This record gives sequence, structure tokens and C-alpha cells, in this order.
Amino acid sequence: MGNRSIKEDKNIYFKCREEAGLTREAAAEKMGCISADRIYKIETKSVPHPDEVLLMADCYKNPAICNYYCSHECEIGQKYVPEVEIKDLPHITLEMLATLNNVSKSKDRLIEISADGKLSEDELPDFLAIQETLSQLSLAIDSLKLWVDNAVATGEITGLKSQKTQ
Repeated sequence: MGNRSIKEDKNIYFKCREEAGLTREAAAEKMGCISADRIYKIETKSVPHPDEVLLMADCYKNPAICNYYCSHECEIGQKYVPEVEIKDLPHITLEMLATLNNVSKSKDRLIEISADGKLSEDELPDFLAIQETLSQLSLAIDSLKLWVDNAVATGEITGLKSQKTQ
């Protein structure tokens, strides 16, 4: 059976530790300031502290843990940080280019809308559509940043530092 747990309702911290091939004891030793007991609590019943999430992301070589924490467990992040989906580079690139094309098409309309400094009722639908396109671009950029952070963390890319911001 090996050392892998057969528990089915594993949280992200549990899954990432296992994917990194670490026992709780080995992870605790590697991180230095989080005990195996604390890791157990994080994996079963407690929400981790931000500093613990950063340590786990580094130890498990999985920066996506930070985005998960911010978008799911932090009260402020739940309101302001979108969950970034992990995708491959070609998918991210195509998504970003398609969104940039939409931004380019919307540029003239945004100039028209904002020229007088006021947003009229008839401009509102176009403005909201442009805002949605810009949100899609922001999410594509965040996805690219996360891809780079993961590639740096896993050694796929060398010579760059992980951005450690989500």
C-alpha cells in the first residue's frame, strides 16, 4: 500500500504535500518552523496562517497554494482575488492573445465613453462589456504569472526568481 493516504477528502495542503512526496515529518523538518502536528491540523481542521501558506508553497514547490489560500480562505482575498486556473503555456498564450484582440477592438469605444468624464446610461452596457474584457485579460496575466512561478519552483525555468505574489 505504501505511504500514501487513502483518505478521500484531502484538502489542497494535504494533496500538495503528498504530490511533493513528503511525509508530515519530512515536510516539518524541511520547513523548520511548522511542526508535523501543525501540518496535520492544517490538513484536517484548521485554516493555515499566511506565513505557513508561503512556507508550504515553497516547500512543496507549488505556488498555486498561495492563490488558493487567497481566493478561498482569506476574507479579503475572497472578495478581491480571483481563483487562477492552472493551464499550460499554449492555452494561456492563446487565451491572452484572444483577449488582447478584444481589448484592441474595444479601445476606441472606451475612449469615446470616457472622453467627457461621465458615464451615461446608454454607455453603461458597452462600458461593462469592456470592463469584463479587461478582467479576462487580468486573469490571463495572472495565469501566466502562476505558470512562470510553477516553472521556476519546479526547476523547469532557471535564472528567474518566483514572483511569490498572487
